[in-house]
Amino acid sequence: MIELKISGMSCEHCARAVKEALEGVAGVTRVETLELESGLALVEGQVDPGALVTAVKATGYVAELVST
Repeated sequence: MIELKISGMSCEHCARAVKEALEGVAGVTRVETLELESGLALVEGQVDPGALVTAVKATGYVAELVST
């Protein structure tokens, strides 16, 4: 499980865009949690955490790796 802290989301549309970006990263099996209020995202799969951060950045938000 990879935990990310995502900044800049202000609405459900933002959260949906970030979730779709995370789901599109090769190796992701599931985005278990994406909380709008806290910015917490939990991602399952065999994936490079840097690729997740890059995918979030491509949507216009900031992601920070919390734990792997």
